[in-house]
Amino acid sequence: MQAQYFPPQGCPQYCPPQVFPAQYDPPLVSPGQQYVKTNIFNKVVTHLHPSHTTTVNKQMINHQHYFPHTESCVNECCETHTMCGVPYNPCCPPRPF
Repeated sequence: MQAQYFPPQGCPQYCPPQVFPAQYDPPLVSPGQQYVKTNIFNKVVTHLHPSHTTTVNKQMINHQHYFPHTESCVNECCETHTMCGVPYNPCCPPRPF
């Protein structure tokens, strides 16, 4: 059987491209960003702490029976300060992250 002869070919010939309709993927939606805007309204609440002092002047009559007597005086002061939160600092407003 004889081999078939194929003559050498020159440059390849190209067919015109086939253009198909565009295909659309479902849209890709990124998660929404949430922003928090804080409004601070300062309110001044006046606290009145009235006090009253009654001065009692007593006349003490000392009948001397020649028994020695001494006295002492103790002045006591007790106070507490309760921090019910952190004071607002207007010089350092909160920054967004």
